[in-house]
Amino acid sequence: MSMIELILASTSTSRRAMFEAAGVTISIVAPNVDEEAMRAVLMAGGADSAAIADGLAEAKALAVSQNHRHALVLGADQVLVCNGHMFNKALDEGEARATLLALSGQEHELISAVVIAKGGKPLWRRVETARLRMRKFSSEFLERYLTAEIPEILGSVGCYRIEGMGAQLFSDISGDHFCIRGLPLIGVLEALRDYGAILP
Repeated sequence: MSMIELILASTSTSRRAMFEAAGVTISIVAPNVDEEAMRAVLMAGGADSAAIADGLAEAKALAVSQNHRHALVLGADQVLVCNGHMFNKALDEGEARATLLALSGQEHELISAVVIAKGGKPLWRRVETARLRMRKFSSEFLERYLTAEIPEILGSVGCYRIEGMGAQLFSDISGDHFCIRGLPLIGVLEALRDYGAILP
Protein backbone atom coordinates (compact mmCIF):
# COMPACT_ATOMS: atom_id res chain seq x y z
CA MET A 1 0.00 0.00 0.00
CA SER A 2 1.44 3.37 -1.06
CA MET A 3 1.36 6.01 1.66
CA ILE A 4 0.66 9.69 1.09
CA GLU A 5 3.69 11.89 1.77
CA LEU A 6 3.51 13.51 5.19
CA ILE A 7 5.14 16.87 5.99
CA LEU A 8 5.43 18.67 9.31
CA ALA A 9 5.40 22.44 8.77
CA SER A 10 7.37 23.06 11.93
CA THR A 11 10.96 23.10 13.14
CA SER A 12 9.91 21.99 16.64
CA THR A 13 12.20 19.22 17.85
CA SER A 14 9.51 18.07 20.31
CA ARG A 15 6.87 17.58 17.61
CA ARG A 16 9.31 15.79 15.35
CA ALA A 17 10.38 13.53 18.22
CA MET A 18 6.75 12.59 18.93
CA PHE A 19 6.25 11.37 15.37
CA GLU A 20 9.55 9.51 15.34
CA ALA A 21 8.75 7.81 18.65
CA ALA A 22 5.35 6.79 17.26
CA GLY A 23 7.01 5.21 14.23
CA VAL A 24 5.67 7.75 11.73
CA THR A 25 7.92 8.84 8.86
CA ILE A 26 7.58 12.56 8.34
CA SER A 27 9.49 15.22 6.42
CA ILE A 28 10.25 18.62 7.92
CA VAL A 29 9.68 21.84 5.99
CA ALA A 30 9.96 25.16 7.80
CA PRO A 31 6.95 27.40 7.07
CA ASN A 32 7.68 30.92 5.87
CA VAL A 33 5.19 32.63 8.16
CA ASP A 34 5.65 35.86 10.13
CA GLU A 35 4.09 34.57 13.34
CA GLU A 36 4.35 37.82 15.26
CA ALA A 37 2.69 39.86 12.51
CA MET A 38 -0.12 37.34 12.09
CA ARG A 39 -0.66 37.07 15.85
CA ALA A 40 -0.97 40.86 16.01
CA VAL A 41 -3.56 40.86 13.21
CA LEU A 42 -5.60 38.11 14.87
CA MET A 43 -5.51 39.87 18.24
CA ALA A 44 -6.52 43.17 16.65
CA GLY A 45 -9.49 41.34 15.14
CA GLY A 46 -10.61 40.17 18.57
CA ALA A 47 -9.58 36.53 18.21
CA ASP A 48 -9.34 34.59 21.47
CA SER A 49 -6.33 32.44 22.35
CA ALA A 50 -7.76 29.27 20.79
CA ALA A 51 -8.54 31.09 17.54
CA ILE A 52 -5.03 32.55 17.48
CA ALA A 53 -3.42 29.12 17.91
CA ASP A 54 -5.72 27.67 15.24
CA GLY A 55 -5.09 30.56 12.84
CA LEU A 56 -1.33 30.26 13.16
CA ALA A 57 -1.44 26.49 12.73
CA GLU A 58 -3.51 26.91 9.56
CA ALA A 59 -1.20 29.58 8.17
CA LYS A 60 1.82 27.30 8.62
CA ALA A 61 0.08 24.30 7.04
CA LEU A 62 -1.13 26.30 4.04
CA ALA A 63 2.21 28.04 3.48
CA VAL A 64 3.94 24.68 3.01
CA SER A 65 0.98 22.98 1.31
CA GLN A 66 1.04 25.52 -1.54
CA ASN A 67 4.40 24.10 -2.66
CA HIS A 68 3.74 20.44 -1.78
CA ARG A 69 0.25 20.00 -3.13
CA HIS A 70 0.14 16.18 -3.12
CA ALA A 71 1.30 15.82 0.46
CA LEU A 72 -0.58 16.01 3.72
CA VAL A 73 0.91 18.96 5.59
CA LEU A 74 0.58 19.46 9.35
CA GLY A 75 0.81 22.93 10.80
CA ALA A 76 0.82 23.39 14.56
CA ASP A 77 0.99 26.18 17.10
CA GLN A 78 0.82 26.70 20.85
CA VAL A 79 -0.46 29.65 22.85
CA LEU A 80 0.13 30.13 26.57
CA VAL A 81 -2.19 32.32 28.63
CA CYS A 82 -1.70 33.21 32.30
CA ASN A 83 -3.88 35.71 34.16
CA GLY A 84 -5.19 37.09 30.88
CA HIS A 85 -1.71 37.65 29.43
CA MET A 86 -0.53 35.82 26.30
CA PHE A 87 3.13 34.84 26.37
CA ASN A 88 5.54 34.71 23.44
CA LYS A 89 8.62 32.53 23.04
CA ALA A 90 11.64 33.86 24.89
CA LEU A 91 14.45 35.15 22.70
CA ASP A 92 17.23 34.77 25.26
CA GLU A 93 18.02 33.67 28.79
CA GLY A 94 16.84 36.95 30.31
CA GLU A 95 13.41 36.64 28.70
CA ALA A 96 13.21 32.97 29.72
CA ARG A 97 13.93 33.92 33.32
CA ALA A 98 11.24 36.63 33.21
CA THR A 99 8.68 34.21 31.76
CA LEU A 100 9.34 31.54 34.38
CA LEU A 101 9.18 34.05 37.23
CA ALA A 102 5.83 35.32 35.90
CA LEU A 103 4.47 31.74 35.79
CA SER A 104 5.89 30.70 39.18
CA GLY A 105 3.08 29.83 41.61
CA GLN A 106 0.43 30.44 38.93
CA GLU A 107 -1.92 28.32 36.86
CA HIS A 108 -1.78 28.77 33.10
CA GLU A 109 -3.48 27.40 30.01
CA LEU A 110 -1.51 25.85 27.18
CA ILE A 111 -3.53 25.71 23.97
CA SER A 112 -2.27 23.43 21.19
CA ALA A 113 -3.73 23.62 17.69
CA VAL A 114 -3.03 21.52 14.61
CA VAL A 115 -4.33 21.81 11.05
CA ILE A 116 -3.85 19.26 8.28
CA ALA A 117 -3.87 20.67 4.75
CA LYS A 118 -3.63 19.27 1.24
CA GLY A 119 -3.49 21.09 -2.07
CA GLY A 120 -3.40 24.45 -0.33
CA LYS A 121 -6.66 23.86 1.55
CA PRO A 122 -7.32 22.85 5.19
CA LEU A 123 -8.80 19.36 5.60
CA TRP A 124 -8.83 18.77 9.36
CA ARG A 125 -8.18 20.70 12.54
CA ARG A 126 -8.14 20.26 16.29
CA VAL A 127 -7.56 22.52 19.29
CA GLU A 128 -6.89 21.14 22.78
CA THR A 129 -6.20 22.88 26.08
CA ALA A 130 -4.13 21.74 29.04
CA ARG A 131 -3.97 23.47 32.44
CA LEU A 132 -0.76 23.51 34.40
CA ARG A 133 0.13 24.93 37.79
CA MET A 134 3.74 25.90 38.23
CA ARG A 135 5.12 25.58 41.74
CA LYS A 136 6.89 28.41 43.51
CA PHE A 137 10.49 27.41 42.95
CA SER A 138 13.65 28.74 44.56
CA SER A 139 16.03 31.12 42.82
CA GLU A 140 18.70 28.43 43.11
CA PHE A 141 16.53 25.95 41.24
CA LEU A 142 15.71 28.52 38.56
CA GLU A 143 19.36 29.24 37.83
CA ARG A 144 20.23 25.54 37.76
CA TYR A 145 17.29 24.93 35.43
CA LEU A 146 18.26 27.72 33.03
CA THR A 147 21.86 26.53 32.93
CA ALA A 148 20.74 23.01 32.06
CA GLU A 149 17.93 23.85 29.61
CA ILE A 150 19.10 26.88 27.61
CA PRO A 151 18.99 27.05 24.60
CA GLU A 152 16.49 24.20 24.04
CA ILE A 153 13.65 25.85 25.97
CA LEU A 154 13.81 29.03 23.86
CA GLY A 155 11.73 27.15 21.29
CA SER A 156 8.95 26.56 23.84
CA VAL A 157 6.38 29.24 24.58
CA GLY A 158 6.44 28.41 28.30
CA CYS A 159 10.22 27.90 28.50
CA TYR A 160 9.85 24.28 29.55
CA ARG A 161 10.00 20.78 28.14
CA ILE A 162 7.63 18.60 30.14
CA GLU A 163 9.48 15.50 28.89
CA GLY A 164 12.69 16.75 30.49
CA MET A 165 13.77 18.75 33.52
CA GLY A 166 10.72 20.96 33.02
CA ALA A 167 8.66 18.30 34.81
CA GLN A 168 10.18 19.61 38.06
CA LEU A 169 8.54 23.00 37.56
CA PHE A 170 5.00 21.81 38.21
CA SER A 171 2.78 21.00 41.16
CA ASP A 172 -0.28 20.00 39.10
CA ILE A 173 -1.09 19.20 35.49
CA SER A 174 -4.48 18.62 33.87
CA GLY A 175 -4.50 17.67 30.22
CA ASP A 176 -2.98 15.44 27.58
CA HIS A 177 0.78 14.96 27.77
CA PHE A 178 1.14 15.17 23.99
CA CYS A 179 -0.87 18.39 23.91
CA ILE A 180 1.52 19.90 26.44
CA ARG A 181 4.47 18.91 24.25
CA GLY A 182 2.92 20.76 21.31
CA LEU A 183 0.61 18.43 19.41
CA PRO A 184 -2.61 16.51 20.22
CA LEU A 185 -0.95 13.41 18.79
CA ILE A 186 -3.65 10.75 19.32
CA GLY A 187 -6.24 12.73 17.34
CA VAL A 188 -3.67 13.51 14.67
CA LEU A 189 -2.76 9.84 14.23
CA GLU A 190 -6.43 8.93 13.86
CA ALA A 191 -6.82 11.60 11.16
CA LEU A 192 -3.68 10.40 9.35
CA ARG A 193 -5.10 6.87 9.23
CA ASP A 194 -8.34 8.24 7.77
CA TYR A 195 -6.42 10.13 5.06
CA GLY A 196 -4.19 7.19 4.15
CA ALA A 197 -0.92 8.66 5.42
CA ILE A 198 -0.27 5.83 7.88
CA LEU A 199 -1.47 2.24 8.00
CA PRO A 200 -4.94 1.58 9.44
